[in-house]
Amino acid sequence: MDQELRDQLKRVLTSVEMLLPRPVPAIDWSACHAANWRRHSFSGCLEPVPEIESIQMDDLLGIDKQKGVVEDNTRQFLAGLPANNVLLWGTRGTGKSSLVRALLHRYAPRGLRVIQVDKDDLIHLPDIVDAIKTEPYKYIVFSDDASFEMGDSSYKMLKSALDGSVYAPPDNVLIYVTSNRRHLLPEYESDNRGAMLVNNEIHHGEAVEEKISLSGRFGLWVGFHPFTQDQYLEVVAQWIDRLCTKNGTSLEWDKGAQDEAILWSRKKGDWSGRIAYQFASHWVGKKLLAHRE
Repeated sequence: MDQELRDQLKRVLTSVEMLLPRPVPAIDWSACHAANWRRHSFSGCLEPVPEIESIQMDDLLGIDKQKGVVEDNTRQFLAGLPANNVLLWGTRGTGKSSLVRALLHRYAPRGLRVIQVDKDDLIHLPDIVDAIKTEPYKYIVFSDDASFEMGDSSYKMLKSALDGSVYAPPDNVLIYVTSNRRHLLPEYESDNRGAMLVNNEIHHGEAVEEKISLSGRFGLWVGFHPFTQDQYLEVVAQWIDRLCTKNGTSLEWDKGAQDEAILWSRKKGDWSGRIAYQFASHWVGKKLLAHRE
């Protein structure tokens, strides 16, 4: 073999190597509680998440009803009892994805594991499930902030997985999805033009029926709604109290502080729990720094 041919083969092999994923060792699920599905040229692999945000269930304020519903479903799942796939939908910053992470912290010692999958990678659900179906743990396949267009391949795969008619995940897997959209798809005014009134009942047009058909496959819909101003201020006060306790001090929650909190939320255009926490962190930090100086 002449040198020119050897060099050409070397270049081809180098190019092929760049397309292939690097070897990844099997995950030790006894030590690893969460993983990400990392897409590569042809498929993908599970990569362990070494550290998880240390959020606890008690840190999620103002959403007690939602926490109760999702936690009860997760406990049923861990106990080997019937449980549902869950759609957590609603306003941004209200604790949807934080709730899933908090559940992992609480229930990882009881065998709960979480695999986060980008919504575009849901087409790889069969590969993901094949990697974990024989493991002695309970897995939540979690897709955060998902939304689809009707023809997306990920939309079709998720629909099939939830329906179970062609492809159904095994008993040790549930699917939890968060979205700002209740039906996971954009909705247009024209969607309702095909609605009909039959025996005094409204029957949706085909466009709406198709959009509802995906979200309707989730056994549980859990809505996260904007806070009222009073709820927002209550959560701010709770966060201030917690942050002060953590720093071994106390601060007065007076009318002036409330006015600052309201102004902060108006600038952000939101009354969510996330905004409440951000203001509390800003306000407590500012006050404590002023005292030290």
